[in-house]
Amino acid sequence: MNTNNIIEIQNVTKRFPVGETEFTALSNINLKIQKGEFTGLIGPSGSGKTTLLNLIGALDIPSEGEILISGKNVAVKSDAESALLRNEHIGFIFQSYNLLPVYSIFENVEFPLLLQKKSKAERKEAVMQALDWVGLSDIANKKPSQISGGQAQRVAIARSIVKKPDIVLADEPTANLDSTNAYKIMDILKKLNEELGITFMFSSHDSKVIEYLRRVITLEDGKVKNDETK
Repeated sequence: MNTNNIIEIQNVTKRFPVGETEFTALSNINLKIQKGEFTGLIGPSGSGKTTLLNLIGALDIPSEGEILISGKNVAVKSDAESALLRNEHIGFIFQSYNLLPVYSIFENVEFPLLLQKKSKAERKEAVMQALDWVGLSDIANKKPSQISGGQAQRVAIARSIVKKPDIVLADEPTANLDSTNAYKIMDILKKLNEELGITFMFSSHDSKVIEYLRRVITLEDGKVKNDETK
């Protein structure tokens, strides 16, 4: 593996059972993503974007082929090994935010660090730094119900980067936001990419997201139709 490649997708096919037959969601995908890229998967609904993102994030395994994250094949890892990989190296941003309503903003961002068994002092420093990165350090004690949708997505970003992962996977991160907040979110993510060197991979059909991408990978019917670097 090229040491500059943080993600390598080799001959990946993904099938799902449908009754007595199978549906091929992805067919023979080959891609290489270098460290620090700001890239995205685009295409219509059903093109395979989210399926591929889930495979990269070790949330699912391919039917055929290999997915290498920093040279390690996630397709052959156990559930425990995949969970450890996600906890230590991969952050996720979802369109639905997935914040826990009974916990404060601080506690929501802190959650990934609890799994890493960091000290209380280390967790506090990391959480406040992450909230500062997204401009929300002043609302750490509020609950998710007390903040706007744009703020909620920024909290989700803080949660995804609090452990300083190598990779952040963002599935339609602007889908529930108005244009103003969508651009704010993308400005924040671009800045984090540039300043922290985190590799970002998006799944989106939002033109506002696509504007920011430095590489656009188009999927159609489970295949790579186009791969363009701007």
